[in-house]
Amino acid sequence: MASDFLSVIHPGERKDRERSGSKHAYPILPVRDTVLFPHAVLPLTVGRESSIQLVQSLGEEKTIIVVAQREARVDAPQPADLYAVGTLATVHKVVKMPNQSLFVFTEGTERVRLAEFDQLAPYMTAEVEVLEEGGPGKSAEVEALQRNILSQFQQIVTTSPTLSDELQTIALNIDEPGRLVDFISSSLPVLTTIDKQELLETPDVLARMRRINRHLAKELEVQQLRNKIQTEVQDQVQQSQRDYYLREQMKAIQKELGEMDEGQKDIEELREKIESIGMPETVKKEALKELNRLSRMSPMAADYSLTRNYIEWLVVLPWAKSSASEVDIAKAKDILDEDHYDLKKVKERILDYLAVRRLKPDMKGPILCFVGPPGVGKTSLGRSIARALGRKFQRISLGGMHDEAELRGHRRTYIGAMPGQIIQSLRRAETNDPVFMLDEVDKLGRDFRGDPSSALLEVLDPEQNSTFRDNYLDVQFDLSKVLFICTANMLDPIPDPLRDRMEIIDLTGYTEDEKVHIAFRYLIPRQIKENGIEPEQIEFPEESVRNIVRHYTHEAGVRKLEQLIGTICRKQARRIAEGIPQKLTVTSEIVHEFLGGIKVRVDTEIAERTKRPGVAVGLAWTPAGGDILFIEANRMKGKGGFTMTGQIGEVMQESMQAALTWVRSNAKLLSLKEDFTTDVDLHVHIPAGAIPKDGPSAGVTLATTLVSLMTDIPVRPLTAMTGEITLSGNVLPVGGIKEKFLAARRAGVRDIILPEENRLNVEEDLLPEQIKGLTIHYARRIEDVLAIALPEALKPRVLEEVRQHEPAPTAVLATAQA
Repeated sequence: MASDFLSVIHPGERKDRERSGSKHAYPILPVRDTVLFPHAVLPLTVGRESSIQLVQSLGEEKTIIVVAQREARVDAPQPADLYAVGTLATVHKVVKMPNQSLFVFTEGTERVRLAEFDQLAPYMTAEVEVLEEGGPGKSAEVEALQRNILSQFQQIVTTSPTLSDELQTIALNIDEPGRLVDFISSSLPVLTTIDKQELLETPDVLARMRRINRHLAKELEVQQLRNKIQTEVQDQVQQSQRDYYLREQMKAIQKELGEMDEGQKDIEELREKIESIGMPETVKKEALKELNRLSRMSPMAADYSLTRNYIEWLVVLPWAKSSASEVDIAKAKDILDEDHYDLKKVKERILDYLAVRRLKPDMKGPILCFVGPPGVGKTSLGRSIARALGRKFQRISLGGMHDEAELRGHRRTYIGAMPGQIIQSLRRAETNDPVFMLDEVDKLGRDFRGDPSSALLEVLDPEQNSTFRDNYLDVQFDLSKVLFICTANMLDPIPDPLRDRMEIIDLTGYTEDEKVHIAFRYLIPRQIKENGIEPEQIEFPEESVRNIVRHYTHEAGVRKLEQLIGTICRKQARRIAEGIPQKLTVTSEIVHEFLGGIKVRVDTEIAERTKRPGVAVGLAWTPAGGDILFIEANRMKGKGGFTMTGQIGEVMQESMQAALTWVRSNAKLLSLKEDFTTDVDLHVHIPAGAIPKDGPSAGVTLATTLVSLMTDIPVRPLTAMTGEITLSGNVLPVGGIKEKFLAARRAGVRDIILPEENRLNVEEDLLPEQIKGLTIHYARRIEDVLAIALPEALKPRVLEEVRQHEPAPTAVLATAQA
């Protein structure tokens, strides 16, 4: 009923009643990031459902309370979400917007403090208490503050691009200090909601004046700094223009006086280098052209640094600087022998090159390619060759390289362009005839960015690399004096045109004796030194090293062997660090303690697995060297089915079919029924099923396995074989003989069956000491193979004929066996 009463009384009477202590409930309009001050008109956008209902419920009485929210993100504020002080306001006009919201014009009248809330829904209402302003009276301090506030506000409005000049006029016409502060507070956009709320909650006019004075002083200082920064930027721009003109004038004066500035000195130094470095005429012409262009440029120009970098690259390259070392063949031989054991073919080839170079100093460098399994010393051999020749050594790893620009460089139009690896390595070498090691050439990639192997075609061709052109330099550089050495684990991935340009030198695996020799000569001293112990503190007996080689490594090279020797050295280093300085003799027990149990059983595995019929041992070539290959066959009742498993390729599957066909067509020769496959199913499996296998060289092994299975006779113990089989029973030659032979030796094989046509490979590639202890049998036909591996399977008449025509084992082998 109180609201009806108040709605008909005069506003003046309402104020008197409120000041006299009576309270009245008014609707509350919460607002976000906005503070309404008394005597200020503020347009508000009302969009919340509760606020729209509040505005629509107003009748004749248009009085509401405008209160700011503490958190603007709250969509349905409660009393606790509102500030305690707001502004009593009158709604003058309400405009409906197209999006169903309302545009409300409000005018603040008085500061009020919220008291008890009478209603929370659909909108909040609360009783209020009017906050009386404490009049400051007329005093010198008030007058000074008022003038200071007005002056600062005028300066801010004048310098601000966003505030209207009319605000100055309105402020000058306000005499009351309290109203002046409220007007300025509502007009300053830089004040935060919290700052404005603090001013609203300060009823004392003098305190409010002091607070707004501080805010104005701060804002004025910020504006002055902003103007200062702006002025400095403009001054810098003007200064740079002024410097440019002065610099041009200075150049003209120096030209008249015959003097040079720093830039001109640098250009003259570059000119002297171009003249003295020994560039070819075409390159010198290009360099001088770019230098003249650089001399006309301003150092501030965008292309200045790019052009200067290009010229500097030209002058630092070794156009005419060679190693110029005297060729000493005897010294080079000593160095090669000192660094690497065996590898006679490689050493002979390098010494041949040195001999020719001594007779013809201007000869072109050869392109060598070392192919072999990991750990045989390909990369370290390149360093040794460089040392033997007295040249600089540079290594470029090609593994995983996809972009041909890494070799040839990028064109200068690209940001951050640089020469390719070839030119960069020449700059580091500082000579035009270093030894270049192109490592892992078989692991080059190719994709949408280019094909690096195609870029190498020019680099590795002695007829073309004398005019090699890098994309960045765009001038010719002579690479014909460079000794290029490539390394690869296998030749198959290398494109034929690139392979054709290289001289292939095979580096095969090492025998057990060679590994033991290498361990004592190179690996053990190196690991002792690298692990910080003295040679007197550890001893490796030969028996222990052989034990490590035989039972803990299964590799063609010596990398794993060096790791295991390093492990033992580290264990001794730890013992010494823990206060046990006694010398360690590496016995078999110590090896077992430090390295664990035996990893490779070379002597017993073949004997155990070939005891039963239907198992034979083949020989395979892998990128890591050679390896033995078990082939197993089994039979069961069925209808003539033939199953092949072990992740085998198409070529090997065809070899299996050819072997089965030969066995079936020669059943009488083997004392088998002609229709022996009618009521059985055959299954041939090659273990290590996770490893892909392919190739024709297991043909004789497959045929031997099938004959062994069907005749129920085990294959001769410790026998391995390799060779391709034809339908007519001929045994054809295969590759990788040395790798396969060494793999058989590592596995404990005693008899090896090879195709007759591979006899020459054995004589050329294998040394007598490598063959010692093994017997090599040569076969022209599959009957020759069976006569050695399964003599009981052949009819006596056939066996006698075969033995009459069988080639005798090599004399060296017979002697070794005897």
